[in-house]
Amino acid sequence: MSSKYVDLIIPTGEATGFIPFPDGHGKPITVIGTDSIRQSFDEKCLAQTLKSRCAPGVTDLVLNPDAHCGYGAPIGCVLVSPSHIYPGPVGVDIKCSMSLLQLDLPSEAIKDRSVRRAIIEAILERTPTGAGKGQRSVKKARRVDKESGFRVVTQGASQPVCQTLGIPYDWAKKCEDAYHVGHAGRKGDLETRLEYLIRSNRFPGFYNKIMQLGSYGSGNHFGECEEVNVIKTEKAQATAQSFGLKDGHVAFLSHCGSRGFGFELAKAQFRLLQNKFSMWYIPLPGGDRELVYAPIGTPEANDYIDDMALAGNFATVNHLLINALILEAFQEVFPGIDGKLVYIISHNIARQEIIDEKVSWVHRKGATRAYPAGHFSLKGTDFYETGHPLLLPGNPKDGSVVMVAEEGAHKSCFSVNHGAGRALGRREAQRTLDQQAVNQQFYDQDILTNCRNYPKDEAPAAYKDFAEVIRSVELAQLARQVATLKARFVIKDQDKTKRW
Repeated sequence: MSSKYVDLIIPTGEATGFIPFPDGHGKPITVIGTDSIRQSFDEKCLAQTLKSRCAPGVTDLVLNPDAHCGYGAPIGCVLVSPSHIYPGPVGVDIKCSMSLLQLDLPSEAIKDRSVRRAIIEAILERTPTGAGKGQRSVKKARRVDKESGFRVVTQGASQPVCQTLGIPYDWAKKCEDAYHVGHAGRKGDLETRLEYLIRSNRFPGFYNKIMQLGSYGSGNHFGECEEVNVIKTEKAQATAQSFGLKDGHVAFLSHCGSRGFGFELAKAQFRLLQNKFSMWYIPLPGGDRELVYAPIGTPEANDYIDDMALAGNFATVNHLLINALILEAFQEVFPGIDGKLVYIISHNIARQEIIDEKVSWVHRKGATRAYPAGHFSLKGTDFYETGHPLLLPGNPKDGSVVMVAEEGAHKSCFSVNHGAGRALGRREAQRTLDQQAVNQQFYDQDILTNCRNYPKDEAPAAYKDFAEVIRSVELAQLARQVATLKARFVIKDQDKTKRW
């Protein structure tokens, strides 16, 4: 990173800082991260940060410690606007999310590699991985017809949807948002919008995309079997018990989103808005076509909000279905065991929230909502007394964590990072990392995978120092650890040939 960009960040504490608004007349950009983390923000990431902060209607921007260059805005940022909606700071994988399933299975039960291999095979018979893969590609998937798919994306985790797909309905209470509604707050808006998209042939691949329900996809999406280790403090243990975490037991962490369904809707919205900016000669923020926007209340904003809600409902039910299938796979190997959903939390979504006593659209791109205990938005949920779980994936080698927000989260618009964040671009990782060394690392730590060769662009070395990322969050007093998760096996988008 060039020195001019390093000097932009003014430290205010060991893990906090700010970047002044360019002309000095706006709210500064909040930066979360220790000095070594701040050094990881490259020139492109910080250039995107400045462009995003200066975009019309933006009142707040937060750069989290996992931040790196993204589409329009940095991945790992929070963008707040009371007056505009921005597709870029949501991204093309609308409502990409994390979920955690806690099993009543002691970790000792999966110590044997052959047992873990059997579970992997049972999962792969139910949950497809890979771009474009859907239910037809595995023999034990849940089949979803057009009528059921229509209900999924317009109702979210409703009781009829859960019953049809074999999802425990009480899991809906463990979702950040069990369902999303249209721009006017009415569920009927989504039915009207989807019927229009299908009737006008603006979504010709609707049914094919619905067939991807219950699948992981490609890239950084994964399923990971974990050993839960609750932090040995009275406070952490009490919070873990409230969350339903079981020390020394098996859990399953999943990362995926709205698959091709959300991607198609997002790309169509980008094209539409970019064409309108061009047709109406509207200046692009920083000259960036990926930072198009729509003022709230316009037909363009309403259509985007409706499409985002449709994709959000797909993503929610996709996670719920995956977890139901994962539980089924474990029960095939261990008859009689049970599992409970801990939480589903998103990191690519825009939501209406109150920031500085003003209703605003909070865009979290690669960022996770972080409401502490007693936050008014958690009233009526299971998490009002504790704050809700934060599910932060690191990498298989260094593990992942479950955290809970603290009062200091207000300084980051009640948000934290969504994981470790990339240190190497995909091409750079493919070019510079050694495949044998990557594979050996998994073997040495006794972590099984479904891969002949673990993807180099997803190797632990392609990501930032997770311990330093979490240290940044704790030093900034945004959140504290409740439990660590140790990987026992990983499901990725690779062939199923056994390596170990």
